[in-house]
Amino acid sequence: MKMTVPLAVALLSIFLVSCTDNGKSVQGTLFIIGGGDKTEEMMRELVDLSGIRENGYMYVLPMASSVPDSSLMWASEDFMKAGAGKVPGYAFRQGEIPPKPQLDSLRNAKLIYISGGDQSRFMSVVLNTPLMDAIHEAYENGSVIAGTSAGAAAMSKKMITGNQKKHPETEAGFTTIEAENIEITEGLGLLENVIIDQHFIKRQRLNRLIASSIENPEELCVGIDESTAIIVNGKTARVTGIGQVLTIRNREALKKVSDGLLGTENLQVSVYLPGDTFKLD
Repeated sequence: MKMTVPLAVALLSIFLVSCTDNGKSVQGTLFIIGGGDKTEEMMRELVDLSGIRENGYMYVLPMASSVPDSSLMWASEDFMKAGAGKVPGYAFRQGEIPPKPQLDSLRNAKLIYISGGDQSRFMSVVLNTPLMDAIHEAYENGSVIAGTSAGAAAMSKKMITGNQKKHPETEAGFTTIEAENIEITEGLGLLENVIIDQHFIKRQRLNRLIASSIENPEELCVGIDESTAIIVNGKTARVTGIGQVLTIRNREALKKVSDGLLGTENLQVSVYLPGDTFKLD
């Protein structure tokens, strides 16, 4: 059959929209929460988005927490208030062979929720394992992948750990914009070319995200405040909740260093409110 030019272009556009950068078809949605209190309205929006009221089920991954059993219980309470019904989950352990029934349950869940805690602790269990493969498979098959705080940071391929390389003992937060101070490791990779920071405005993490942007100019840096989330479909994000989301783009990829301090010019900073949308590419 001879294909007309407009039809060929339309089919190509459909194909490109349905694929990620690595060529895998992605049908799922990301619900990335900046931490803090999660309003009942936000949780209901997440449950509605996943469709588990009608059919299917959700699955909680509490491994970021130092008390995973308690984290699972708290998540269950939040989701049951939002009308989710039964809330299963499992604390997978580092180095163990994942139990097949639990892995299958994760793979087929319509909503996967990653709790808060320490994103490095979570990734030490998940990275390059069948568990990580199962999360990606669920996402590619249309599931909603949600995470709060540490679970939010873990969404991106480049993951902020929260540690400072130059000031490991400090408790004052990120008080400078320094070169080679931000520790970034590998996350889940559900988001390409995006770095997520959380508790953003509440904990005054602008210095950290500016430094991340200067040293990672190919990434869009996104700071999500508490009680706030972004809902990601493809390359578009929508803000929901009660707070703000800030993005930083280092358009000119300019990096200057003087006595260890970072400098740049023409950063593009945007602040988004609930209901706003923005592009991730």
